[in-house]
Amino acid sequence: MRRRETQGRWPSVVWEAVGVLPGYEGDPDARLLVDDASGSQWLYAGFELVLHRDEAEGYYLNVSTQDARVFVLWRMEEERAVPKYLTVSYNEAMRWMDGGEQVDSVAMSRDLYAWVGAYVEANYRPEPKKRIKPRSFMSPKDRSR
Repeated sequence: MRRRETQGRWPSVVWEAVGVLPGYEGDPDARLLVDDASGSQWLYAGFELVLHRDEAEGYYLNVSTQDARVFVLWRMEEERAVPKYLTVSYNEAMRWMDGGEQVDSVAMSRDLYAWVGAYVEANYRPEPKKRIKPRSFMSPKDRSR
């Protein structure tokens, strides 16, 4: 997480997620990495990303884009932004945002992209599109209504 100072009239500090390090198994306590005039960066460890079959469509929507993302839900605790959950599902991230949570997205690493992509290939089958039968008993100009 990064805290940076702003020059605007309203908030003087902005917090944002800047990255996810897959496989990092460091100290579970927050670690201050940078602290200078431009702001600070904190590293949080101990997150586990678990994929669920009922979220397969959300994973598919993510990895089928040009810019796959990891979504980070975070909350303010005292004076610091603390990440709480991670997901790679578009659908889950949208539910979080609809619920009023603060969610940032960061670039997905190649290794993580390959892992999620393999999961999607093995577990996601799009619903077949249902054909809507034309209403042949109606005149063509009334069918579009």
